[in-house]
Formats: sequence, structure tokens, C-alpha cells
Amino acid sequence: MGAIQASMSELDTLIQLLAKLPGLGPRSARRAALFLIKRREQIMEPLAGALAAAAAAVRPCSTCGNLDTADPCAICRDPERDATAICVVEDLADLWALERTGAFRGRYHVLGGTLSALDGIGPDELNIARLISRLGPDTELILALNATVDGQTTAHYIADRAAATGAKISRLAQGVPIGGELDYLDEGTLTAALKARREV
Repeated sequence: MGAIQASMSELDTLIQLLAKLPGLGPRSARRAALFLIKRREQIMEPLAGALAAAAAAVRPCSTCGNLDTADPCAICRDPERDATAICVVEDLADLWALERTGAFRGRYHVLGGTLSALDGIGPDELNIARLISRLGPDTELILALNATVDGQTTAHYIADRAAATGAKISRLAQGVPIGGELDYLDEGTLTAALKARREV
């Protein structure tokens, strides 16, 4: 009986940990746990090894906040990238999304969140001081923050702080997405698109 309880306890622990992953609730975590156990040698054991290796080797870059096994990260070390263009993002998912496009060849800066009075997140909780120290008159600061209230508040705060450095400050365009139909867009998106209109 004790061995059965121990094994169920380990299985329960696995399920509880999986349920903490984004997008997985208790039911999905149970299915994932059973899937892993059924494919112990093909998936579970290599996954456990990869998790242990990543936990031991992956660290945040002291320059930009990206994750890598080296410090500074591969993006910060790349001599082919434009060191005078710094794109500010909220978190790593945003950095990875921009990298997938292949359209930006500068450097990044990961804030680690946005300012939020409700959640008690102020400037000291974010990687803002390090960002300001990276700026100068020859730098372009690209604000690539989400179009939420907290994202806009953070963008305005950073722009105010960065003004004294002499850096050129820009932000991502907002408005009608490619393939979007006007009838399906919200008023805020349409307003932003009208204000950001360009001559053709």
C-alpha cells in the first residue's frame, strides 16, 4: 500500500507541476502526465534531461535580459547587428516574435513586464535603469510595447526618461492589421490607424 501511495504521490506532483504551465489546467495536465509516462523512454526521459540542462545552463543576459547559455547573449554579441538600434519589449515572448519576422537587425532590451499600479510594479521592478544607461545621442530607441493601458503608460514613462539621453525615440505603428477587415476592428484600433495614416 505504501509503494502505491508513493507512486501516486509522485504522479500527483507531476500533474500539479504540469498544471502550472500556461495553457494547461488540471485536466490537460493529467493527459500530459499520462502521455509522458506512456512514452517514458522516447519523450519523458529526454525531456527531463533537457529541463535539467536548461536549468543549469540558461541565464539572463546582463545587457539586454534575453535568455542564453552565454553572457552577453548571441544577439548582443553579433557584430552584424546594429548596436545603435535598441528595441524595447515587455518580455521574451515579444522578443522571440520579433526575431521570427527577420525584419529587425538591431539589439533588444527586455523590461520584464510593464508598469502597473494595481500589481505594485514600479520602475524599480523593471529593467529600465539598465536601458537608460545603454542610450546615447546616436541611439534609436524603438518602443515595441503592447497597446494596453499598462504598455502605453510604460512607453510614456520610458520616453520621458530617455529624452535626456538625446536618443531618437520611435514606436511601432498601430492600426489595421494585414488582412484585417474594418468592420471587425474595434474603435481603438481604427482611431489609431486614422491617426497614424501616411501619404501614399
